[in-house]
Amino acid sequence: MLVATGPVGPGPTPVSGRGSLHLRAKVTLGHKVAARDIATGERIMKYGAPIGSATAEIAAGEHVHVDNIKSDYTPTYALDATAGGDS
Repeated sequence: MLVATGPVGPGPTPVSGRGSLHLRAKVTLGHKVAARDIATGERIMKYGAPIGSATAEIAAGEHVHVDNIKSDYTPTYALDATAGGDS
């Protein structure tokens, strides 16, 4: 998993110590990008800590976000309530 240190992509993007990676879309500061292909159900790690699981296959260079991962720790209804959404 890679974490953007500023706005990057789409297209070939330099990756520190790894050459470059083709980003499929623009991502902004703090957002995650798959450094390699990720299988459905695979645990997602950020800064060495597990943050959830992939709900679909995620290709290398793809944005990793709420549309393709789920929290294994905080139920969705709790996230909706804290965001001011309907519960």
